[in-house]
Formats: sequence, structure tokens, C-alpha cells
Amino acid sequence: MIQVTPIQARRLALTKQLLAGARPRANTNGILKVVRDLGCLQVDPISVVARSHQIVLWSRLGAFDRAALDQLLWRDHKLFEFWAHCASIVPTEDYPLHSAMMRGYAKGDSPWSRRVRAWVKTNDALRRAILKKIRDDGALLSRALTEDGIEPADWVSTGWTSGRNISRMLDYLWMTGKLMIAGREGIQKIWDLTERVLPAWTPREKWNERAVVEHAAQRSLRALGIASPRQIQNHFIRGRYPNLNRALTDLEKANQIERVQIADWKGEWFIHADDAPLLNRAFEPRTTLLSPFDNLICDRARTKLLFDFDYTIEIYTPASKRKFGYYVLPILHGDQLIGRIDPKMDRENNRLIINAIYAERDAPRDAGRAIAQTIEDFANFLGAREIVYSRRVPGMWKGVRC
Repeated sequence: MIQVTPIQARRLALTKQLLAGARPRANTNGILKVVRDLGCLQVDPISVVARSHQIVLWSRLGAFDRAALDQLLWRDHKLFEFWAHCASIVPTEDYPLHSAMMRGYAKGDSPWSRRVRAWVKTNDALRRAILKKIRDDGALLSRALTEDGIEPADWVSTGWTSGRNISRMLDYLWMTGKLMIAGREGIQKIWDLTERVLPAWTPREKWNERAVVEHAAQRSLRALGIASPRQIQNHFIRGRYPNLNRALTDLEKANQIERVQIADWKGEWFIHADDAPLLNRAFEPRTTLLSPFDNLICDRARTKLLFDFDYTIEIYTPASKRKFGYYVLPILHGDQLIGRIDPKMDRENNRLIINAIYAERDAPRDAGRAIAQTIEDFANFLGAREIVYSRRVPGMWKGVRC
């Protein structure tokens, strides 16, 4: 069994997440490498400074041309949007993995699955109308689709989706693989038939459950570096690893993964056999900022274990009760999360406003200049002509204003 220290586990995680070492080139090949290595980029509509997936790419590539990402998504179709651990950007070469979810969506025996099937059956006229409209007219924005001449039975939920029949049916057709997102106008989705979006080279083989779990477990583990079964379960295609323990046993017998013992950490830990040699490679640190939805920190319990860093996104917390701010970005410095910034992009005046910077307990006193350079690089990526700092900057990091 491989013996590993917590520092080695943390540094391997950063290396596998492309947050240490040489940066990939900031072009289409570099973007594709990031998405392949991470498995997915979460898509989120909030854009206080930039969309989350753009921040995740910037953290790893530095300034990149957003048109290159659009090319991969909407022209080359080497990437597409689907559900990984959340709504995400994923590689088209992984289509067999994701098409398994499309085939099985809402086919279980849970009350929710039965309710979805009943609602879709009741609203079959709406389903057929949407598909016919898109088939006849080509790719369309959601707002081009109407319920005219149809009396749908409203979808009723406990949240904010009640009555949104067009949107709910589009989501169903997306999740079942009948429609794909073919482009965007801002954050608005453009829908088209899957067969008109996917390129001819897309792999189409149908994997069974066992093949999906073994493949996804390896992708999850490789993105994490070292992980427990629970952490593998919580990553990549989160929560969709039936019979994971059997898959891990089979992968271990096949010498594709190895057990790891980490000093002072309890439980089972695994590393992919191809990554074991990286444990003794020299660590090349970097300073950057992380999206609240960054793949490195999306598992909050793992983040606490690896970095002793508590992170809670406060978007849904009333302003008066927020501890740090609405959309706070953790600061990665070397192999530690040393603080966080509360930024906002003033697009009207092309200013990046830093509402506050917070230092973690025992954060290094000499990190100010590295943080300042990182914020300047981020501002340049956002197109800000000016950075405006508040007075809420730790005294030991006064050089952050340089």
C-alpha cells in the first residue's frame, strides 16, 4: 500500500486540477485539455464578475479568448452542455457516458420519476409540438416556442418551476437526449435536434451500467488525485455510481487503481495507477482565484479536509447575515487557500470593484504582492480599466493595492 502525507495528497489534487505546474496554452487545445482533465465545467447563470465556467478556465489558463470556447461548443462541437454533477460543459468524446443518463432519465420507480412520466404523457401534444416546430424551423430560442392551441397540464413543483411548461418540457427533451443546446444568446439557450448538433464522429456505443460506473469512477478519481469512495461518488457525475464499491474492487484487481494510506486520515483512499508517479514530482505553486463552483472546492467536506478551509456560498443568505459577501472567490496561494475576495464587475464603467479581502488564520504575510498581481490579471481578463479597492484589506497585505 502506498504511504502518503496530507501535503502530498493536497498537492496532487492541485496538480490534477491544473492549478499547479505549467499552465496549458490559452487556446482551443488548452480549453479542451482542462475540460477533459476536470471532466466537466459547471454552468451557472450568475455573472457578478464573469460566468463560473469562464472563471474556472481562467484560473487554469490565464487570459483566454472566450471566442475559442464558443468555437469548441457551437462550431466544432467538441464540447456540449449536459448534466454532470450539475448543468455542465462536457467533452463530446464522452457522449457514451452521458447518453446512458439520457436513456435512463425518469425511468426509475421513484415517486419523482413516476410523476415526470405521467406529466410527459399528459402533455404529449406539447412534446410533439415543440419537436415539430424545431424540426421544421431549425434551431430556436425558448421564447420562440409557445403553447398556442395546446392546453398543457401545468407542472407543479415546490420551487420556482411551477407552471413553466415550455421550459420543463425542453428540460425533459434535453435530459432524454432528444434536444441539445446548439448555441446561446447571452444566457438564453438555443435549442435544436440532437442529430443536427452532434458531429458525425461522435462515439455512439451504448455502455451498460457497469461500464459507465467504472469509466466515471476513474475519471472522478483522476480529477481528484487521491480520493475516498464517498469523494468519488460526490464528484463528476455526482451521485450516479450504483455499485461503486464493486467497481472499485474490480478496478483494483485489474491494477488500474491502488490503495493509499494517508497519515492521520481514516477510511479507504485510492489513487489511479497512472497518477502514482506524480506523488514524488516537484510541486510548482501558483497564485490564483477560484470560482465558488470550482471543481477543486465543489465538495465542501473534501475542501475542509484538504485545506482546512470552510467555504459556504452566501448568494441565498440575506445581506445582513453574510459573513464575507455575495459572490466570494477563494484565494489559492501555493498549496493553501489563504483568503477570499468579494469582487464585483462594474461593467458600465469598466471597473473591477474589490469590496473586501479577507485573510485566513495563519495566512502568509508576504502574499500581498502575489495577490495584487492575480487581481490585476483577473481585471485584465474581465476587460476592466480600473481596480477599485475598499478599505477592507488586511493590514499585512497592504501591498495588495500595488
